[in-house]
Amino acid sequence: MASIIKRKKNYSVVYYYEDENGEQRQKWETYGSHQEAVKRKAEVENQINTNTFTRPTNQTVSEFLNDFISLYGKKIWSLSTYESNIGRIRNYINPFIGDVPIQKVMPKLVDQYYSKLKETKPVNKPNHPAKTEFLTDNIIHEIHKLLKCAFTKAVKWEDVAKNPFFNVDLKKPVHKQRDIWTAENIKKALNHCRSGKLYIAINLSFACSLREGEILGLTWDNVHISDKEIQADDAHVYVDKELCRFSKSTLDILNEKDVLFTFPPVMSNTTTRIVLKKPKTDSSNRKVWLPKTVAYILRKWQSAQEELQGFLGDEYLDYNLVIALQNGRPCESRVLLKDFAALKKEANLPDVVFHSLRHSSTTYKLKLNHGDLKATQGDTGHAQIDMITDVYAHILDEDRKINAQVFETAFYTNPDLRDAKPPEPEQNSVDLQSLIDQLQQSPELASALAQLIQNHSISQANFSY
Repeated sequence: MASIIKRKKNYSVVYYYEDENGEQRQKWETYGSHQEAVKRKAEVENQINTNTFTRPTNQTVSEFLNDFISLYGKKIWSLSTYESNIGRIRNYINPFIGDVPIQKVMPKLVDQYYSKLKETKPVNKPNHPAKTEFLTDNIIHEIHKLLKCAFTKAVKWEDVAKNPFFNVDLKKPVHKQRDIWTAENIKKALNHCRSGKLYIAINLSFACSLREGEILGLTWDNVHISDKEIQADDAHVYVDKELCRFSKSTLDILNEKDVLFTFPPVMSNTTTRIVLKKPKTDSSNRKVWLPKTVAYILRKWQSAQEELQGFLGDEYLDYNLVIALQNGRPCESRVLLKDFAALKKEANLPDVVFHSLRHSSTTYKLKLNHGDLKATQGDTGHAQIDMITDVYAHILDEDRKINAQVFETAFYTNPDLRDAKPPEPEQNSVDLQSLIDQLQQSPELASALAQLIQNHSISQANFSY
């Protein structure tokens, strides 16, 4: 089925195969030694006999990833995942291995590729300059997940025999404990805050564990703060959308997947659009109850917004957003973050990112409910409960210490466990015969002792009930 032909100093393995159209084709593979050629000949014949033969192809990684995106990415990925993966392919995959034929991608080449990535500077995004000198382990891990998924499809499509991205020695990313604000920091921030939009956002992030996009995408029809609801402790918000900005090309390619509403652009020639979209996971759709104070704060904010709307009239674009610009248009995160940066500087607060307030919220709730993961997960909208245990393990450990103390009080102080009592302090032994001899020799001592015993008995009788 396959033969070896010597050509000058090289050896070629020659065999026939059927292409995707069923046509017979001849393939020559050249090797530098006879031993390599013999090994490849046996491999080809075994694959043909066991129906595991992979048709030769010169398709490059770049060409294959285009097919992968078209057949898989468009169907499976969300808008944000699509944009992120397109950026990773454009910036960190194609420039390095894009021209390599997919059948030449071997584990050794993969290790060399990841070594180069660790020495690669991140690409600056518009309005988002890089914060590290080189690509982080987290970014490399995301690139690895993308390529591992893509080459799994390549195996299924019989473009490659094995996935070279399995069993790769890659450092697992570690969840870094994020710096957060304490409850005292939150109070100080609210006391110094002069921006109404930021004031509402801080309350929603801390009290309700809402994400940034969820806060900016919250609409009044999902805010339930009537007198009846507040008095019944049933005031709540319902989270079912988030505010995002995507490129127009991404929205067109994915046919506005999961988009609930697209805001008209201020300028028609802009290449991006602001949208309200469904949350990424089903668990993000959730009801979050409000503390009474936060409910009343929202009512006051709503009244102020209605007054502004009445003053501006038709100039106010009413999109029913809880947090909006003065003309009613959506407030993007960069506007909120600018006010947040000014607040940190003015109030001399620790330099944390806005998302840290959500971590502060989760931490505070875990402390208050003594590590009730399910209740906390209901507020945060995490898809997996492990995401909470991984990030907030230090909080749960504190409560586990308390568990030991509670266990001691509830169980080990039980009087039935007589054999487990702590040892009693040693007492001085009394020589009874010596004491009797002393009393016989000293009548005064015996008389004083008798009087002392009588006085003690009278004292005890006066304090008994």
